[in-house]
Amino acid sequence: MGKLIDFVITSIKVSLTGSKKYYAWLASLLLLVIFGGISYYYQLKYGLIITDIRDQVSWGSYIANFTFLVGVAAAAVMIVLPAYLYNYKEFKHITIFGELLAVGALVMCLSFVLIDLGRIDRMFHLLPITGTPNWPQSMLTWDVIVLNGYLFLNLLIPGYLLYKAYVREKPRKWIYIFILISIPWAISIHTVTAFLYGGLAARPFWNTAIMAPRFLASAFTAGPALMIIILQIVRRYTCVGKPGCKLVVSDRALFTLAHIALISMLVNLFFLGSEIYTVAYAATSHLAPLKYLFFGLEHNGVTYAKLKPYMWAAITMEIIAALLLLFPKTRKNFTTLNIACIFAFVGIWTEKGMGLVIPGFIPTPIGEIWEYYPTLMEIMITLAVWALGFLVYTLLLKIAIGILAEDVVHPSAKDKEMPEGH
Repeated sequence: MGKLIDFVITSIKVSLTGSKKYYAWLASLLLLVIFGGISYYYQLKYGLIITDIRDQVSWGSYIANFTFLVGVAAAAVMIVLPAYLYNYKEFKHITIFGELLAVGALVMCLSFVLIDLGRIDRMFHLLPITGTPNWPQSMLTWDVIVLNGYLFLNLLIPGYLLYKAYVREKPRKWIYIFILISIPWAISIHTVTAFLYGGLAARPFWNTAIMAPRFLASAFTAGPALMIIILQIVRRYTCVGKPGCKLVVSDRALFTLAHIALISMLVNLFFLGSEIYTVAYAATSHLAPLKYLFFGLEHNGVTYAKLKPYMWAAITMEIIAALLLLFPKTRKNFTTLNIACIFAFVGIWTEKGMGLVIPGFIPTPIGEIWEYYPTLMEIMITLAVWALGFLVYTLLLKIAIGILAEDVVHPSAKDKEMPEGH
């Protein structure tokens, strides 16, 4: 128990120690959280009326970001699976980065759900004893279970492995059972989220069997794309990859992640194209929201098309990203690789966020149109949640790098070598 307490205290010290650039980064994130917190205070005081969410469009920026970030969290499996099931050595050193990114993403996911409730005390209705979760019929309850379960797994696994590395002890075999459980669990979190949408028969835009595969394809594009950017930042501003450092992020690992992103992007574009063809050719009720998204929708002599430029920009970015990742010459050039990753991430965020959530409400089942667009307050709260997630991720990453790369160790284990399994 004494070693565990010492591990916690040392971890806190490591996370709060760094260069001026590190402190400036933390301060900027904290500033965003504070400004967003002030905006959220006004939302608590006056209600969701300060947002552009209305009865006609009851899910907006908050749920759009939640949906996207569930995919980012799930994408950690694309590093964990090759590293542990196939013993892919290039991923062994970066697995911890993917698992901790899942923690940061899940913190943002749960935060977006809570702020979307309007009254935060209503979360108790979803919990056993204090509420009526209506399990197993309710998909929302399933979502609460899988998200919190995945958060627990991604705190337990890296936390335990880091502790064992700190005291220079070999991890016990039981932890690998949890690692194996985390692989299908990662798939489940985005599948259940997709089922939340796909099961709504009154919303034909979402009521499609291809929703879950589309979610997973987009997740396995955006997640690796973000990881490629993060890993390059880690290599540049920390000891990782430098002489004497025990943690290495190889170019080969980055290019493998790029290959995963490429395949997933091509599958995502194929699914999107199949959906567009099916709806447009059959001209079913599904066509109205799709038409609104790409061309605008005319109603009583007025054309509604606020999302049109964003959706075309998103599809263009996704196609450019796919082309840049397709050819080895551009995929293995860091300038073009980074452009591809940024385009893929922003394109998926736009298409799978606002481009998925908002059109599902337009028009309503009785033909009403409310053209949603986030207010300044919403944007500030949204930025604060993103800042909170990156703040959590930064602190966790600092601890992991300190223990695995900078040789932060318990005093009793200073003369011991790092055991296998880390």
